[in-house]
Amino acid sequence: MGKSLLIVESPAKAKTIGKYLGPDFEVRASIGHIIDLPKSSLGVDIKNSFTPEYVVIDGKQKIITELKKAAKGKDTIFLGSDPDREGEAIAWHIAQTLGESHNYQRVLLYELTPKAIREAIAHPVPISITRFESQQTRRILDRLMGYLISPLLWDKLKRGLSAGRVQSVALRLVVERERAIFAFNAEEYWTLTADFLVEGGPFSAQLNKIGTKKAELKTEAETAALVQELAELSFTVAELATKERKRYPLPPFTTSTLQQAAFNRLKMSSKRAMQVAQELYEGVDLTGEGRVGLITYMRTDSVRINGEVAGEALNYISQTFGRDFAPPTPNFYKKKKGAQDAHEAIRPTSVVRTPTQLKGQLENSHWQLYDLIWRRFVASQMTPTVLDQTTVDLKVGRCIFRTTGSVIRFKGFLILYALTQNEEKGFLPPLTKGLTLAVKEFKPKQHFTQPPPRFTEATLVKELEEKNIGRPSTYATIISTLKDKEYVEMAQGILTPTEMGFAVTDLLVKNFPDIMDVDFTAGLEENLDEIEEGRIEYDDVLARLYTPLARDLEAARAAMVNLKRDGLSSGVVCPDCAGPSGLNIRYGRNGFYLACPDCSATCNFERDDHGAPRPLARPPQKEVGVCEKCGSPIVVKKSRYGSFAACTGYPKCKNVKPLNSEVSGVEVEVPPLLPEGYPSVCEKCGQELVVKKNRQGSWFVTCSGYPKCKNAKPFPTE
Repeated sequence: MGKSLLIVESPAKAKTIGKYLGPDFEVRASIGHIIDLPKSSLGVDIKNSFTPEYVVIDGKQKIITELKKAAKGKDTIFLGSDPDREGEAIAWHIAQTLGESHNYQRVLLYELTPKAIREAIAHPVPISITRFESQQTRRILDRLMGYLISPLLWDKLKRGLSAGRVQSVALRLVVERERAIFAFNAEEYWTLTADFLVEGGPFSAQLNKIGTKKAELKTEAETAALVQELAELSFTVAELATKERKRYPLPPFTTSTLQQAAFNRLKMSSKRAMQVAQELYEGVDLTGEGRVGLITYMRTDSVRINGEVAGEALNYISQTFGRDFAPPTPNFYKKKKGAQDAHEAIRPTSVVRTPTQLKGQLENSHWQLYDLIWRRFVASQMTPTVLDQTTVDLKVGRCIFRTTGSVIRFKGFLILYALTQNEEKGFLPPLTKGLTLAVKEFKPKQHFTQPPPRFTEATLVKELEEKNIGRPSTYATIISTLKDKEYVEMAQGILTPTEMGFAVTDLLVKNFPDIMDVDFTAGLEENLDEIEEGRIEYDDVLARLYTPLARDLEAARAAMVNLKRDGLSSGVVCPDCAGPSGLNIRYGRNGFYLACPDCSATCNFERDDHGAPRPLARPPQKEVGVCEKCGSPIVVKKSRYGSFAACTGYPKCKNVKPLNSEVSGVEVEVPPLLPEGYPSVCEKCGQELVVKKNRQGSWFVTCSGYPKCKNAKPFPTE
C-alpha cells in the first residue's frame, strides 16, 4: 500500500503532523490559499448571481505543481486545513484545483497531538459545501465593499484609502466614542468619608444616604454645611451583616477573551497575540519531545471543553493543590447566544505540561501566552473562591454612612488565576450593632463625572463581539488595518481617531447609511451563519447587500463631497473675511487644513477640548513691496516650486512675480547660466529656453512656452 497524502496550509503544521503520522503519510503544505479573487479587478460577475472569478495567487503556481505531483497515483487525499470557514475554503479550492479523479476527505485537526491527529485521520468527513459558501459569501461581500467604495475615497479624498464591511463600522465606533467624549460636559460632585479609630484599629465609611434618598452632594458649600451639621454628633452602628459570597472561576478562553486578556495582562496587541497563539497551536520544538502542539485551535467562540480533558484537569488539581480545590464533577459553561460553537475553547493540549516545565524552552512572548492559557483553563475547573463580605451601616443624624469589607475565607481558583481587580475589599475591626462611635475626621472630596473612556484594543474587541460585528478571528486584522491606514493612532494603549479617520467616517456614514449601520452589519454576520447551516442561499445574502450598495453608490458618485476641492463645513467663521460660507476642512498634499470658499484664505488647525476645529495663527508674511495694479502689499509666499512674490489682494488681484532683484529685500538664488555654445532656443517651437528649479531642488532646462510646449531636459553638466 502506497503512502497517503495529507495537505495542510502551514509548513510548521505539516512538520508537527508528519512527526506523528510516520512514513505511511506524505504531508504537504499549501501555504494558505492557492487561488483567490484577482487583485487588479473586481473579480465578481454581479449579473451572473455574483459568480466569483478566481485566479491563481502570484507565486502559488509552483506549489500547485508540487501538490499535483504529490497527488499523482493517490486515490484518497486528506485535506487538513484549519477547522473553520477559511480552512474549508482552502480545502475546497485545493480539491477543485487538483481535479475530480481523487477521493477527498476533510480532516478536522482541533489539536496537534498524536491521539487527536490519528483520531481525525480515522474519522474524516466530507468537505462542507455550505461552510465553503459562507466563507465565499464573506469574501465577495468584502470585495464588493472594498472595490466599489474605496475608489470613491481615492477620488474624493486620498488615493490608497480603503473601505471595508467590518473595518469601516469598527472605525465608526471609535469615531463616535471620540465625539461622545467631545460632547461630554463634566459635572461637579462631592463625596464625604468619615474616618474612625476604634480598639480593633482604624476604618473608614462613606456617606450613603441623606434621609431616605441616595446621597448626592453637588457643591463644596453643600458638603461643608453637612460636615458642620454632623461634626458634634455621634455615630451608631445601625446595621451589621456578614454574608458568605462565592466568586466562580471564568470559563476557558475564546478568541475574543484571549485577545482581551493578552492586551490587558501582557500588553500584547491582538495581532501579536493571534500570531503567537497560531505558533503554539502548530507546534514548538521541546527538549526530549520534539515538535509538539501546545494548545488547541485558537479561532473559536466556544467555551465548550472535552469531558475527558476536564477529568484530567481535576486529577491534576487534586494532586497539586488538594481535593478541596477540585469540584466533584467538571465545570461546564453555557455558550454565548449566537456562538457557532464549532469546536472547543482554547486550552493546553496537556494539563500536565505546565508553564514551569516549559520555562526556558519557549520564547518569552510564547511562554507568557501559554502560561495565561494554561492558568485560565486549569482555573476554570477549580472550586469557587469563598469570601466573607461584611456590610456596616452607621447612622448619624439624618445620614447613613456605609462601609464594606471582604475577607477571603477560601482561595479556590484564585490560588492559580488572580483577577485583575483586588478581591480583598479591606479589613474591618470587630463591631457590634448599637455601638456608638466618635468620628476622628471628615474627608470631603471633589469629583467630576467622567466621559466614556476611549477604546483600547481589548475594549474595542469586546465592543465588536457584543455588537456581533465581524468574527473574533478577524478582529486582529481589523484593528491592524485601522492603524496601518492611519485612521487611528495608538498611544499608551489608547486608540484615538485621526483627522483621516473622522473624514472617512463622515463621508461613508452620510453616503452609505445602510452599510455603515451597526445593526445591518451584525445582521450580515447572522446571515453568514445561516448559509453555513444551509438555511438560506448565499446569492440571496449578496443581493440583499448589493441592492442598497448599488443605490447609494450611484448617488454618492454625484453627491459625495470632494475634500480636495470643496471640503466639509467646520462651523468656524473665516478670520479674514467673516464670509457667509465659513471655513471648510479640506485635504491637500500636506494634510488637512481650513480654507475659506469666499476669500480663499487658508490655515492649519487643531481641535479644541470639544472637538471643534480651531484655526492656528499664520506666521507673519514678509512684505517686499506694493502691488502696482491695486496698491495692496506684496508678500513672499511659497509653492511646491519655491518662493515667489504675490499680491495680498488675491483672489481679486492675481498679480504674482518671481523673486528677483526688482523685488527689494529678498535674497535671490540666481539660476546658473547655460554653458557657452548650448542652444538658447527650443528646437521644437523656437521660443527661448530658460533654467528653472524642480520640487526636488534640481535645476533643469525648459521651454519658456510652457505649458503649450513641454520640452524639458536636465541641466547640462561638464
